[in-house]
Amino acid sequence: MTFRTRDLMPRIGAEIFTDKASLLSGVYAGRIRDLLEQRGVLVMRNIHVSDEEEIAFAATLGDIRDDFGGNPIMKVTFDKTANPQFGDYFHGTFFWHIDGTHEDVPPRASIATPRVLAPAGTGQTEFANTYAAYDDLSDEQKARFEDIRIVHSKAASMRVTYPNPSATEIAHFNSFPHKSHPLVWNHASGRKSLVAGLSSDYVEGMEPEKSAEFIAWIKAWMEQRQFVYTHQWQIGDVLIWDNTGTMHRVLGFDKSCGRRLHRVTLTGEESLAQAA
Repeated sequence: MTFRTRDLMPRIGAEIFTDKASLLSGVYAGRIRDLLEQRGVLVMRNIHVSDEEEIAFAATLGDIRDDFGGNPIMKVTFDKTANPQFGDYFHGTFFWHIDGTHEDVPPRASIATPRVLAPAGTGQTEFANTYAAYDDLSDEQKARFEDIRIVHSKAASMRVTYPNPSATEIAHFNSFPHKSHPLVWNHASGRKSLVAGLSSDYVEGMEPEKSAEFIAWIKAWMEQRQFVYTHQWQIGDVLIWDNTGTMHRVLGFDKSCGRRLHRVTLTGEESLAQAA
């Protein structure tokens, strides 16, 4: 069994060189979890896992979320024949976001493998290191941002993808919890990361105009290219991202092309914040 790595970008991402049997055995699970926390995104090429093997590999890394009626595989696609229930849900995937900001304990990580690719040069997934985004703040900003709380909502996410929602759609969006989270996530490890993105609705205690300006600024800060890794998918890839230390988005592609990833998500292990 072999296990070696190389960094993909200076601030984010690592490629792991190993074999499928080693991954499924769990022998390297501890090293993978440590590396994930350090690098944010891990890529393995030419692994070619089945759905069952993807689930088995995920189980070596943590507890698996079961959000889909007994099947932990989420089919990430706009092809409604493959995923009739969640097709419209994925329109927000083109914007930077952290999964589970409507929860106190967001998902720990996700594992994905492609089944159908978008046309060449499209459909890449980007990841931004939210630890690095915090680290590069000035000392004055770090001190000031400790007291900032942002309210996250499904409505904020959907305003971008549904610019003219119906009354029924608005009621549905507002049925999801609104969560107040600190901008700075103080992790049990002692490290700190920033929490913002598509679901950021407003800053608590700040007048609306100033709130909108600040949210636009912090998003732009977190999206800087030195924090970003862009992944060009290949059949056979297995990719893991740390949902507690990165945000992600998909680059544009033809939604009718059938692009499809199969994703398994790990249950959260660390509370972000309690509602205010």
